[in-house]
Amino acid sequence: MSGLNASLGYFLACVVLAASTRTLLKKWPRLAFLSELSSSFMLVACRLEVQTIVEVGEWAGGLGPDVTLTVLSAVLLVHGAVCGDHSGNPSVSVLRFLQLDAAPAATVLAVASHFLGAHLAKSAAEYYWSLELTDMHMIKNLMARECSTSLLVSPTHGFFTEGVCALLFHLAHLLLRRRAALIRVLFGAALLTFLSHTAKGYTSGYVNPSLAYGLTFHCPGFTFTEYALVYWLAPITGKQHSHALKRRLYGKGAYQWIVHKSLGFRNACPPIKCESVCFPGMILALLLYMGHIPRIFAKNLLYFHKTRFRVPKGGEKEKKK
Repeated sequence: MSGLNASLGYFLACVVLAASTRTLLKKWPRLAFLSELSSSFMLVACRLEVQTIVEVGEWAGGLGPDVTLTVLSAVLLVHGAVCGDHSGNPSVSVLRFLQLDAAPAATVLAVASHFLGAHLAKSAAEYYWSLELTDMHMIKNLMARECSTSLLVSPTHGFFTEGVCALLFHLAHLLLRRRAALIRVLFGAALLTFLSHTAKGYTSGYVNPSLAYGLTFHCPGFTFTEYALVYWLAPITGKQHSHALKRRLYGKGAYQWIVHKSLGFRNACPPIKCESVCFPGMILALLLYMGHIPRIFAKNLLYFHKTRFRVPKGGEKEKKK
């Protein structure tokens, strides 16, 4: 249990650093991107230690799978409670930009802060492992350069897995954004834990480009391009048929058709020969939620709102009399 105690101390230090940074930056809203940096730093630093417990702790420290799953849930829960709206996720920042909730410059700064925070967290974790406070960390330090990749399937299968996980995550994020903070934190932590546990034999279900960059991009087994395809493009990119999309959006059953296509059902669309275009999975979640992409176009393609109040037909004749 000494290894777990050292890990708990490490987690506490990351939480205190992120909470202190957010408290100090409340007086300067223009420096909100620094809060995103601290949020990304805390998330990646803690997930690196969770990864250490999963890879080494189960056989070197006597920690079972139930312990690792509990630690992961606790880390995600505390991260959501401490960081709040600063998710440390580049895809969420881009989603806010598409919803007209963030300016282009602020979005660029936020995304850059996410990856910088992930890089700093990786460096801090490596320094912490080099101290070799426990046997678990000594073994992790020895095998740090030859870590095992989180991508356990082909890039094609990994692309599909991350795309589906990202679609579910962003739909839940949009549906819960007006709920109470407690509900958002609890459900978000439970969903991310479920996705990570379900996809652990495939891609680990990170649904976070900067998190994947800090946890698995440096591991051998795949090239940087293949990692980027799975963990950066998959959460925001998928293949859809352009002409079929246009035809189905204005027909009946549009919602069911888009969901079936996002899950990869071949029979969801008739075989039409047409050009294929990139249809972002994150945008697909926004399209299913709002019916349009505010940053790109304003016309609602899925949902037609009817006016509640109707003008009587004989109203105009009565006015003329």
